[in-house]
Amino acid sequence: MTAAPVTAIRPMLLDDYGAVRRLLESTSGIQLRDADSFEGIARYLARNPGMSFVAWTGGSVAGCVFGGHDGRRGYLHHLAVAPEFRRRGIGRSLVAHALAAISADGIEKFHIDVFAGNEEGLRFWQAAGWHERCELKRLSHILSARSDC
Repeated sequence: MTAAPVTAIRPMLLDDYGAVRRLLESTSGIQLRDADSFEGIARYLARNPGMSFVAWTGGSVAGCVFGGHDGRRGYLHHLAVAPEFRRRGIGRSLVAHALAAISADGIEKFHIDVFAGNEEGLRFWQAAGWHERCELKRLSHILSARSDC
């Protein structure tokens, strides 16, 4: 049996949170943190309106991507496509929608973070023309006592 076709790719709404969260929780290579709470995503979508997208099929989310920028560089987070919808161009389409929305604000350079062990994710991004920045190391500083933020 083949999966139903995607019926719409549209900007993500806060009402999509539950369905998107379930997809992200079931996707290998994605790690959710406290910042991915309902409140955290509400802040992210409000700060970056119209830059995150969902792909719908029937009544369920087939894929999603979070997009935004800091005024200089664009960032994509949590690209996920349900296994039964992969290899149909949905991930590439979601990325294209996010890049177009962000670049409409004058942003021309984009970054993503991929866990080093996420081989499937690395293959996807490299096949889509993204390249690893070997000259950079990502450093983090956490202000709270919580390690999962």
